Amino acid sequence: QVQLVESGGGLVQAGGSLRLSCAASGRTFNFGAMGWFRQAPGKEREFVATITWRGGSAFYADSVKGRFTISRDNAKNTVYLQMNSLKPEDTAVYYCARRPGGASVRDGEYEYWGQGTQVTVSS
Repeated sequence: QVQLVESGGGLVQAGGSLRLSCAASGRTFNFGAMGWFRQAPGKEREFVATITWRGGSAFYADSVKGRFTISRDNAKNTVYLQMNSLKPEDTAVYYCARRPGGASVRDGEYEYWGQGTQVTVSS
């Protein structure tokens, strides 16, 4: 079993920055890809970013490419999402997730999920 706890969400003005953290505990954190997803009110959950277990490769949704950066520190069992140049359309609950295999953009392939952290971007 893996427990994931997100933090770092909040209210920020458009153009601002936030850094989300996802702390993992339980079974081995290192051997698994991590992903960030988000869900806005009335919309389906969507992929944001994913990173391989060694951190060597990362993939992003087109909507966040160039603005968001995913990273991980396996020694701290933590994955991060640095979000810059935030836009009102980035407003959503952000979830981190883990899967035992390689990186994936499909939320159905992730096994463990955090409870989410709210990000609100005002215009």
